Amino acid sequence: MQTPPNDDGRVADALAQNWVDAYAPAFARPYLRLSRADRPVGTWLLLLPCFWGLALAIAADPLGGRLFDLWIALGCALGAFLMRGAGCTWNDITDRHIDAQVARTRSRPLPSGQVTVKKALVWMVAQVAVSALILLSFNWFTIGLGIAALLPVAIYPFAKRFTWWPQVFLGIAFNWGALLAWAAHTGSLSLAPVLLYLAGIAWTLFYDTIYAHQDRDDDALIGVKSTARLFGNATHKWLFGFQVAAVMLMALAVIVALVPLENPVALMVALLAAWAFGMHLMWQLKRLDINDGDTCFRLFLSNRDAGLIASALLGLSALL
Repeated sequence: MQTPPNDDGRVADALAQNWVDAYAPAFARPYLRLSRADRPVGTWLLLLPCFWGLALAIAADPLGGRLFDLWIALGCALGAFLMRGAGCTWNDITDRHIDAQVARTRSRPLPSGQVTVKKALVWMVAQVAVSALILLSFNWFTIGLGIAALLPVAIYPFAKRFTWWPQVFLGIAFNWGALLAWAAHTGSLSLAPVLLYLAGIAWTLFYDTIYAHQDRDDDALIGVKSTARLFGNATHKWLFGFQVAAVMLMALAVIVALVPLENPVALMVALLAAWAFGMHLMWQLKRLDINDGDTCFRLFLSNRDAGLIASALLGLSALL
């Protein structure tokens, strides 16, 4: 359920009874709203590919998990919160004039005047700086990957100005954690995490196209591009294709990672993760009405559960 905009600074698409509006100190609320802390699903969608990558890396390791993996999981969680916040702050800085023209986004802190651009920039740098401290606790290969992730994060806000496929750029940025968490455990990359990363990109195309249908009419008026506008009434067919791609790529990642271990139970449980994940996406697709913004929003939110299902089963396979 979304919260209606009002004069106390709440953002129109924030969840009702979110912790920021209910409990955060008044001085901190505009900054936490900039970071989308009042809309936590984005943090989950950034974090869950990290859990996939870490779980599959442990499952594929003949030596299994290590105590340091607990820190990798916690570090990814903290980093997802901070870097999602930094990325959203950067997005709102670059989009502040566009956001002012869209009903769902004009109540955000920058277009509504709650925060100045200068203060938003300081807030963004602070979040990146703390994230960097976490990144420095990992191996050098992972640190390099983390630095490289800044490029797609920087480009994404501009993508909707020059391509009909900005969701691809979001997928590239949002699923980087699958590579990073795998590398944090193993110190390198291989085909399996790359396939898992591609599965995440297909998943992002699925859920963010659903999300973008909320703004389809406003986007058309101001000339902002999206896959929602590009696909139009053919959206269901495209989303089915993304669903199939996500499931197949996740299954291939599992096969490449786990077949060499000759542990059929772990392999079957990990493949079940891909199947159950796909079933959730199918459930969403059957209920999707692209002309009902509330339905699109609810289905978008449910992708946290889809990702958690995959995370839980991949995690179980790592224990077998």
